[in-house]
Amino acid sequence: MITPAFGTTIEIENRLNRIGITLEKYNTTCPFVEKVWKRSEQIAKGDYTVVVHGKPMHEETRATFSHAALNTPTVIVNDMEEAVELSKYITREKSASEFYSAFKGRYSPGFDVETDLQRIGVVNQTTMLATDTLAIADFLKQTIINFYHLKDDNIEEHFADTRDTLCYATHDNQSAVIAMLELDADLAIVVGGYNSSNTSHLAELFEKKLPTYFIDSSEKLISSREILHYNFHDKLELRTRDYFPPHKPVRIFVTSGASCPDATVENVIRKLVSFFPVLTTVEEMASLLTAS
Repeated sequence: MITPAFGTTIEIENRLNRIGITLEKYNTTCPFVEKVWKRSEQIAKGDYTVVVHGKPMHEETRATFSHAALNTPTVIVNDMEEAVELSKYITREKSASEFYSAFKGRYSPGFDVETDLQRIGVVNQTTMLATDTLAIADFLKQTIINFYHLKDDNIEEHFADTRDTLCYATHDNQSAVIAMLELDADLAIVVGGYNSSNTSHLAELFEKKLPTYFIDSSEKLISSREILHYNFHDKLELRTRDYFPPHKPVRIFVTSGASCPDATVENVIRKLVSFFPVLTTVEEMASLLTAS
């Protein structure tokens, strides 16, 4: 049994301990995920409820929820729309009974909507868009400031600052993509596992401006005229022809998910370069990419 980077739930940890498997020996939980758990434990000691921004069925969100709920009331929100709904229970615009229906399966046992949303802190599934988490945290913070008529010096009476839990690897990748989008390009290639949440978010950022192709290996670059790529919205792999523009040169953005092996990215670059008569060697281009 190997615990993955996403971590696992308290229930599974207890089960492994009961059958004699030492977690410390096989635990590969990402330190940034563990940082979120530790921060949740810290704010629990301050009687804050934890609001987890994440996909409710994602392994990491389930693990973070489990660890947080061990110490304090906890609830999951998937996106800003659900954060807005949650805010209506903070401000008492909606009744408690509606909460238990709307957030069924996403709040901890014994959650009391009338008291447990008075003091909150927001943490995230580390592979979510950091900008989305910050926006949700800022929105809920402002909701609480307005409802309790707080000033700058007493915000912490109702809202815990948890910005230091954001994963820098995920955040750096997302920031790099945002910076790239300020430049001109013809298309973007995003490399990573199709089940990777953080890679999907990179593709989501790119596709707002450019034709974007999400692939998991160089083999999906069939030729300069044909590509197999993943539509993460519909969870389908598509075959697209004539994905390169007819003009030369072609400017391509290439990025990858946080856990994508460098060798996979380099193989994609080699395949792309092989489609064009270039003077720069593949090794030089790969080193430039790694350096950036």
